[in-house]
Amino acid sequence: MNIADKVIKSAFVSDEVFQKTLSTVIKEDLDMTAVDFAKIANIPPSTLYKILSGNRDPNIKTLRQIIKTIRDIKESDSGEFIAVIAARSVLDNIIETKKKIGGRLVTIREYSATSMEDAIISAVNAERDGAKALVCAPIVGPTVEKILNIPVTTIAPKNSLIDAIERAIRKMD
Repeated sequence: MNIADKVIKSAFVSDEVFQKTLSTVIKEDLDMTAVDFAKIANIPPSTLYKILSGNRDPNIKTLRQIIKTIRDIKESDSGEFIAVIAARSVLDNIIETKKKIGGRLVTIREYSATSMEDAIISAVNAERDGAKALVCAPIVGPTVEKILNIPVTTIAPKNSLIDAIERAIRKMD
């Protein structure tokens, strides 16, 4: 039985079983916080907390949205993802590993690279792993674009460039 079916079945057992099952699915099976799940599901976090604590029963629309989101997340876990190649310090700033963009749930998989060679190897590995697209630094983008068969986009560090220049100025003093 998949986890979405487990949640549906628990809803017919009792409120307590449903609350416990949903909480376990979000925290353990999906490895998410309630807030992150609520954002992806387009459910107010307060509504989800009330459901999980037993202070509110979900209406049918909310229950459908919960089940749809669980299914979407599990489908995105099945291999379809966008690869991000960057230095570990950049990757550490990625908070969400799943993001809803334009109504589509996307999994983000990180590939650490410390050199041009690492980035090229990571790009090839990402495509072999099943990445549907790749995000990387502008310096490596044109090279990997020539060898990959998936879309490649580059990181445009608008604010980070200004921050780096400001840090350099402070260090000059």
